[in-house]
Amino acid sequence: MPVTEASREVSQLPASSSMQSVSLHSTSPRSVLRHRSISSDIVAKDLPRIPRASRTQTLTQTQKPRPKVSNPMPSTAAEPTAKSDPQPRLHWLVLLSLGMMIALVLVLIGQLATNWLTATWDDLHYGRPRTFQVDAYVGHESGKIPSHFIALNLHGRIEVIELPGGDASHTRIYVGPQLIGPNADLVPAIIHFVDTRHDHHPDMLVQAGSIQVIFHNANGTFASG
Repeated sequence: MPVTEASREVSQLPASSSMQSVSLHSTSPRSVLRHRSISSDIVAKDLPRIPRASRTQTLTQTQKPRPKVSNPMPSTAAEPTAKSDPQPRLHWLVLLSLGMMIALVLVLIGQLATNWLTATWDDLHYGRPRTFQVDAYVGHESGKIPSHFIALNLHGRIEVIELPGGDASHTRIYVGPQLIGPNADLVPAIIHFVDTRHDHHPDMLVQAGSIQVIFHNANGTFASG
């Protein structure tokens, strides 16, 4: 009996110790646990490191490139100014010739304008062909009606028609000068009567431009002198 009890006690020792160890492992904190070495058959694999969100935000904020602000420095040195080449001046003879040409053009334009105005004025007053009419007492009348005179420019030829007052049957035609030159048919003929003898029988003066012809009044008619 004593042997058996002793053997039982001895046999029960490892079981109690093992249970104590199990209870020790279960109740003790993890920091108290002994480090167990990793077996050699397990090969450690390098896993990619994933940075934390807070760390990435700080890194992006710190690593964000800042815009470069250029501070222009005032240049103390004066910039060299480009020297312009002096332009050649025109000679006074060239200026004089240009002025003369301009004056000549203005004169030509003035002459053309004057001719046009003159022709337009004559068209309004004398028509085409150029016709001038006047009444006058020349001593050829048979009553108290004055004689009627018509001066015509027919293709440059001046002609005067007399209709005696009170007797148109004695109509007379007086041929005047032939005008020569450009626009000769546009020159009006104007009749004037001049009583140089003071006998109420005036002479007839026909003027066409710069040409004047006098017709003397004698024997009831006019004759060119």
